[in-house]
Amino acid sequence: MIRRIKSFSSFPPLENALTEPNGLLAVGGDLSPRRLLEAYSRGIFPWFNDGEPILWWSPNPRMVLFPDELKISRSLRKVLKKNHYQIRTDYSFGQVMQACASPRKGQTGTWIHPQMIAAYTALHEMGLAHSIETWMDGVLVGGLYGVSLGKVFFGESMFSRVPNASKIALVHLIKQLQYWKFGLIDCQVKTDHLASLGAREISRMEFSQRLDMLITGLEPSSKWNFDRILIE
Repeated sequence: MIRRIKSFSSFPPLENALTEPNGLLAVGGDLSPRRLLEAYSRGIFPWFNDGEPILWWSPNPRMVLFPDELKISRSLRKVLKKNHYQIRTDYSFGQVMQACASPRKGQTGTWIHPQMIAAYTALHEMGLAHSIETWMDGVLVGGLYGVSLGKVFFGESMFSRVPNASKIALVHLIKQLQYWKFGLIDCQVKTDHLASLGAREISRMEFSQRLDMLITGLEPSSKWNFDRILIE
């Protein structure tokens, strides 16, 4: 049975999550910064359609990407070497969320609705949510956004308006996180797109244990400034 939570109550233990649908843990609560930070620090994230109650998830297994396990295909490496783009961080966070919210091919709706955009914009203003953006000729063509706590980056969504634009942003993010010695990128659920870059599944228990080690006692920076990382 799924527990209904209120604004003042905590999440139930992760082992209470359903196996079908995979990872559904709780319903209700709010999307306040306090609630979202509690959720992410425990490996829980919100995912629900506009007009529905807030649903909280902790799937098992969990798709993650360890920065040192990044795989860059030969074709993507050629694209990166062209250097015909500019990477910006936190330059147009709102634009990135709106672009990620646009319905994908074959879809009629999106889970990135105004309530979610407002919640993550509040985290962005606190220096906890970030966007990594690919620009070409002064135009935003791709990127991604997510939440950073300690030495963990929790990826939320990405978009591309030209081929490989989101992958370009992701590779630059991962290279920077390697430099900063981040331990983990949370990808939430399995996709072929992320698997091609080296992401893999681990158990919920292992994921939770790694979060405990990588988040405790560490403060995120208020603004991200990428160093010049060479993509070889």
